[in-house]
Amino acid sequence: MQIKNLKTHFFSELQTIQEDSEIESFFFILTEYLHNLKRIDVSLNPDFDVSEADLEKWKIIISELKTEKPIQYITGEAWFYGLRFEVNENTLIPRPETEELVEWIIESTKLEVGSAKLNILDIGTGSGCIPISLKKEIPNAIVSAIDVSEKALEMAQKNASDNEVEVNFMLKNILETDSLDEKYNIIVSNPPYVRNLEKQEIKKNVLDYEPHLALFVEDSDALLFYRKIAQLALTSLAPKGKLFFEINQYLGKETVELLENLGFKNIELRKDFVGNDRMICCSI
Repeated sequence: MQIKNLKTHFFSELQTIQEDSEIESFFFILTEYLHNLKRIDVSLNPDFDVSEADLEKWKIIISELKTEKPIQYITGEAWFYGLRFEVNENTLIPRPETEELVEWIIESTKLEVGSAKLNILDIGTGSGCIPISLKKEIPNAIVSAIDVSEKALEMAQKNASDNEVEVNFMLKNILETDSLDEKYNIIVSNPPYVRNLEKQEIKKNVLDYEPHLALFVEDSDALLFYRKIAQLALTSLAPKGKLFFEINQYLGKETVELLENLGFKNIELRKDFVGNDRMICCSI
């Protein structure tokens, strides 16, 4: 089958499930994944012949996409801050909002710390996208990361190796941790923050496939992780150190109040690229 005809077939199979723009994005992700053909290559070679063996692969993938399985879990990879990360069902798929948080951290280090050597800790690292991106952009930093999932840490370690950076990964349940044992210039976390009451807003591709351990918190204590991490930061941030969080868009005011009540200063709440309250920076 020629690839132009495959594209028509691909759209017809998925058009009742996804928007056209999403289907087109999936198609070109897969042409590169399966055939090493970028969008421009497909445009220049519409008669490219797809073998029967490769058509069988497309058939399997289309079946998976019809169940709304994330394309990143099908290809086993996601891109974040210009870097490639392996992902699987043990790790959340890195998101653009988190790239904005990483960008904010990088900006703050250039503006206020200059060339000083930084000690950075990421709590709840998942795929390792935050600490690996930070180490890549701030190579003189000492970067560590914590996660409660051993399988997630295995993936994060592989991603660090693949991206040729050194990150110290630690298996630890932050809720059962009394002290971080070191002083850090930057502590960052994108912890679980989706309340169970918000599950009806979550798309099927997230709800059915991404790890709930990294997503959800009980309605009765939605700021559980923020409180614990902030309490640890009170004694673990170095002078002029900063705490960064990605947050629940509906709990910006409540998260600011939590930090104020714990004694944090210079609290700044920022919106993401679609206008939702999404990240906070503060200091002691």
